Amino acid sequence: MHLHHAGRTLIAAAALALLSSPALADGDPARGRTLAYACMGCHGIENYKNAYPKYSVPKLGGQSAAYVAAALANYQAGARWHPTMTGLASSLSAQDRADLGAYFAGMAAVQPAAQPAGTAPAAAAACAACHGADGVGTLPENPTLAGQHADYLVQALNDYRTGKRNNAIMSGFASQLTPADIRAIAAYYARQPGLVTPRLR
Repeated sequence: MHLHHAGRTLIAAAALALLSSPALADGDPARGRTLAYACMGCHGIENYKNAYPKYSVPKLGGQSAAYVAAALANYQAGARWHPTMTGLASSLSAQDRADLGAYFAGMAAVQPAAQPAGTAPAAAAACAACHGADGVGTLPENPTLAGQHADYLVQALNDYRTGKRNNAIMSGFASQLTPADIRAIAAYYARQPGLVTPRLR
């Protein structure tokens, strides 16, 4: 399938998924700060690496609250798998997830750039509909990629491509990418100003 056609198909599927998703609870960032102590042993250390496979633990500071809550729900449901994250997420309520999302989102407001840094690779054309040309999510449910670690983005795209992460939209898109496409997309979004390593404050 041609990437341009695939992009339109994925956008339509994303819109349908958003229309059918339940509303999120309002998050309490102060309560989220308390809950976040469990997260900081990995996410609060600059350039901290996952042990195996080895890649950077993702930056969460400035990430969309809705996306953080949804990602935690996916770990809890088994749509994503990571031994530490699955264990931590298994005990979280919907309110806990919303509170954590509100806390991380409030750390650094990521604003769309006036002009993206560098030229987007051709393979990133379909990404822009949900993640923005500059990597800032176009809707609250869409994660911001700007400033994220490139090696983490490579890992995430490969996990979607191989089925380790289950998401119909992302799996369909990632399955069409070559390893070179994945590296180019990850490098481009990592160069954009955006997410930060969180610090308890």
